Parts: sequence; C-alpha cells; structure tokens
Amino acid sequence: MFVQRCPPPFLAVGMRAATRGFPPLERRTTSFDPMKIQNTHETLQAEHANLARSEFNDVNLQEATFTNVNLSKAAFTDINFTGAKFSNLNLTNVEIEACETAGMKLRGVLVSDLFEAYRRKT
Repeated sequence: MFVQRCPPPFLAVGMRAATRGFPPLERRTTSFDPMKIQNTHETLQAEHANLARSEFNDVNLQEATFTNVNLSKAAFTDINFTGAKFSNLNLTNVEIEACETAGMKLRGVLVSDLFEAYRRKT
C-alpha cells in the first residue's frame, strides 16, 4: 500500500530542518484531512513528509528507524523502548517521569549509578 498525501511546501523535518528557516507549524496555513491507517500490516516509508500532529495509538513500530525527525513537543505515554538506542539527540527541556530505568545508560553511565551518586551528595 503506497499513500502520498503530503502537499508541498511541507518539506521540513528533523533537527537540521529546524535551522533552515522553515516557518513554525502554527504559521502554516495549508490544511488537509487526516489520513487514517487502520488494521494493516504494511511497512511505511515516509521521506520529506510533514506528519505534524499525527496520532499513533496501539501501533507496533518495532525495529523502526527514525533519522532526522523532528519530535519537538511530542508526547509519549505507555511506550516500550526496551533495547532502543538514541544518539545525537537534543534533549533540551525534556522531562522523563514515572519510568523504569533498569540498565539505562546516559553517555555510558548507568542511570542507577547517577541517582545513587546524587543521593549520596544530598
């Protein structure tokens, strides 16, 4: 199944695109009806696409790859990131709450060790 419903001028995605002078989402005036994908087992490939304000509920994105993707102001709830790897991230003003961090590392250091060092210091 191939669906293309992305009208130009929507070419801004990812961290690099954020520096190219594209207008913020609120200033864009083009609107279109949301595309609905339900009860399918297809592999999707989205390139140079604006999927802003999209919603994903009960979706399996296992082994998906995200490169140069802008997820600013995105919300994640009830997400399984087991074994996921993140690199070259901008985590400015990111908040992480109510999560399991067993085995989680930041820059190669176990988060549990960071919390323990913080507890000892305070």
